[in-house]
Amino acid sequence: MKLSDLKSSGHWPTLLTAFLYFDFSFMVWTLLGALGPQIAETLKLDAGQKGMMVAVPILGGAILRLALGLLVDRIGAKTTGILAQLFVIAALAAGWIFGLRDFHATLAFGFALGVAGASFAVALPQAGRWYPPNMQGVVLGLAGAGNVGVVLDSLIAPRLAAAYGWQAVFGFALIPAFITFAVYAIFSKDADVTIVKKKLSDYVRLLKEKDAHWFCFYYTVSFGGFVGLASYYALYYRSEFGLSPIKAGDFAAACTFVGALARPIGGAISDRIGGIRSMLVLYATACVLLLVAAGVHSFWLNTALFLGVSAALGMCNGSIFQLLPQRFAKDMGIMTGLVGCGGGLGGFYLASSLGIAKQSFGSCSPGFIAFAVLCLVAVSGLSLVKTRWRTTWGASANARI
Repeated sequence: MKLSDLKSSGHWPTLLTAFLYFDFSFMVWTLLGALGPQIAETLKLDAGQKGMMVAVPILGGAILRLALGLLVDRIGAKTTGILAQLFVIAALAAGWIFGLRDFHATLAFGFALGVAGASFAVALPQAGRWYPPNMQGVVLGLAGAGNVGVVLDSLIAPRLAAAYGWQAVFGFALIPAFITFAVYAIFSKDADVTIVKKKLSDYVRLLKEKDAHWFCFYYTVSFGGFVGLASYYALYYRSEFGLSPIKAGDFAAACTFVGALARPIGGAISDRIGGIRSMLVLYATACVLLLVAAGVHSFWLNTALFLGVSAALGMCNGSIFQLLPQRFAKDMGIMTGLVGCGGGLGGFYLASSLGIAKQSFGSCSPGFIAFAVLCLVAVSGLSLVKTRWRTTWGASANARI
């Protein structure tokens, strides 16, 4: 497949606006992570509270993805996206006007920002429904590359907070919010395909299929690892190496940018060699790098290791969404919600566990080791299912498995 095929197939304005919507949403979703060092110092939060503060938006996104995934199949992706963006705009305005007075207020605000994280269940199926099976890896990788929004967070938010105060950043965020909303409302379209409206019972039906559990678990590890680290990087660099909030944000942005950029690359590679093969290599790579990172305390070496971890997990995200449409093409709305929920739960676990590890042991290393074990479990799981996948639904798929 050539990139020029994207213009001759499907609807590129929708692909572009899906990317923009997801990009801004991801930026808002991880905003507390980018501002974490400054908010924590103002509110005098301990290490455990810091981890929970940046983890709660991820949890909110995980839970709300189920609801938005259901709405996408019932009222359409575009209508769902418009409603979700209006809610996020209202939440940002409230944070700007009223501020966050204590730890509990940050948790409530963070959960509201979870609606932005739930955009995953809207943008990906909206873009994917326009394109054929053999292009799903690169298409969903491009749409999902909107998670580069956290890079903008990490670079811009700490600087704005230093100049105007962190509460003002919520007001500044309304500027791209309105621009994104206008572009999305004008140019995005729902694909003219037949969609059967799903019920809550359909979630239960899909959860009876063991493949759904495997996909949820794989995304719990890959996307959960990526977003959990992205949310915690600034706090990590601040606490472990004493960097200023701005410098910590710069290095957090660098690590996260690599992972975001890697997502469409992982999807494109999987289109060529198959998602299973690429996932096996990527999970194993992330496992080894996390174990090494847990055992060293060197600024540049840790940064190099985190760059590798983020890249591996980012590519793995693209690989999973190369496979998912082949197995669950008729249920992509709900499956995107279920799998996205798994990813959000993984991110909540990682971000909160790093804070708890720091609070309990004075180091984040136990959190890194625990997540490395999950990567190893993912490798083992793929080894168990790869033959069955390739000889059942994979044998009739119009793409490499």
